[in-house]
Amino acid sequence: MPRALITGITGQDGLYLSELLLSKGYEVYGLIRGQNNPKAELVAREVPDVRVLTGDLTDLSSLLRALRVAQPDEVYNLGAVSFVAYSWEQAALTTEVTATGVLNVLEAIRLHAGDDLSRVRFYQASSSEMFGKVQEVPQRESTLLWPRSPYGVAKVYGHYMTINYRESYGLHASSGILFNHESPRRGPEFVTRKVSLAVAAIKLGRQDKLVMGNLDARRDWGFAGDYVDAMWRMLQQPEGGDFVVSTGETHSIRELLETAFDVAGIADWEKYVEQDPRFFRPAEVDLLIGDATRAREVLGWKPSVDFPGLVRMMVESDLKRLTDAVR
Repeated sequence: MPRALITGITGQDGLYLSELLLSKGYEVYGLIRGQNNPKAELVAREVPDVRVLTGDLTDLSSLLRALRVAQPDEVYNLGAVSFVAYSWEQAALTTEVTATGVLNVLEAIRLHAGDDLSRVRFYQASSSEMFGKVQEVPQRESTLLWPRSPYGVAKVYGHYMTINYRESYGLHASSGILFNHESPRRGPEFVTRKVSLAVAAIKLGRQDKLVMGNLDARRDWGFAGDYVDAMWRMLQQPEGGDFVVSTGETHSIRELLETAFDVAGIADWEKYVEQDPRFFRPAEVDLLIGDATRAREVLGWKPSVDFPGLVRMMVESDLKRLTDAVR
């Protein structure tokens, strides 16, 4: 039975990846920060077969203990301070967790595996935010990185450190440069879930307005459940590598709003939406669209959920959630 250790298991990706690995017969361990983490209950409810370990990406000794207990064949580092807007407010914390945390996991694997480094394979959750002020359209594995937020800068550090351990020590290490991927499990602070929740609340008469920032920013949105499959496929390859994972389509926030309100059967979405400068980024990333040719050709991966299907999934889920909450 293969064994996997997942950091960041309480996030949407961690939950979907856990389900995928369990379905493939893995013994799955999840790292949770803090002794009384309130999200531990979420993991126990959603993926009860996962074995929970406590640890922290900023604490090397806790990572070593987790590796000794889990004895993993595969380590998936999904843990991070992942909300881009928050990274400007807590740049140092974002760097400590999202950047240095990657180094700590890599070093813990190196120390744990000793002379047999080939027995552990590593996945790093890189991000399309690394492209930032894009230098090429679409973005691919070779595109120059130009991050535009503390989060993006931290992800670049982790990305290059993963490459460095692969080249310096021969570690089977892969980075998935994942473009925006969403689901009903997405946190409400992220724009897609903010929209789907608000549209559901407006439809049910519990909210009047939705306040947004830049409506012209464009993103390449996919379904998180599809993207964790790409993560797993990377660690099944003979050698580690870097892979862009994306749909190859770009949509604006305006399109997101129009589609979401349409799913809820609400016309004239503009009268429900207001813009507020507080929600604009200090340095905006205007256009992200990925070229996943390498993932398709090498991994045999392709997305199964398109943009309208993703938005429908999220809005209908939040409509059901809000309706059930008052019963």
